[in-house]
Amino acid sequence: MIKYNLICDSEHEFEAWFDNIQSYETQSDAGHLNCPICHSAKVQRAIMAPSIPKKSNMTLRDNPGQQQVMKTILEDVSKNYEYVGDAFADEARAIYYGDREDRDIYGETTLEEAKALIDEGVPVAPLPILPLNVKN
Repeated sequence: MIKYNLICDSEHEFEAWFDNIQSYETQSDAGHLNCPICHSAKVQRAIMAPSIPKKSNMTLRDNPGQQQVMKTILEDVSKNYEYVGDAFADEARAIYYGDREDRDIYGETTLEEAKALIDEGVPVAPLPILPLNVKN
């Protein structure tokens, strides 16, 4: 798996994971990458700084800026996307192949099923998970 920093034409920056560079390019060329904040399909890779390890004991609670970004993404998804629960993989696949109406969805699936969706070219991305004890 490879993680890219992406940026939309409104300059919203976000991260996405891909199986490999070909997976990114296939989804990008097909217009399947959307900004999680404004939903723009004009998305490209952003300049990435080298990964510098942080203290091993640093947690999400130590990074309020990252907490806010994650909360914003989760709020947007819960407000603008349809929750399909553990039927996510089947529903995403059906939408991709035109068997169900095209709409934005979110839900749960296994890592293996997510990889299978990516291999098929189905545009999926993991959502951040906030610890239960992070305060607003």
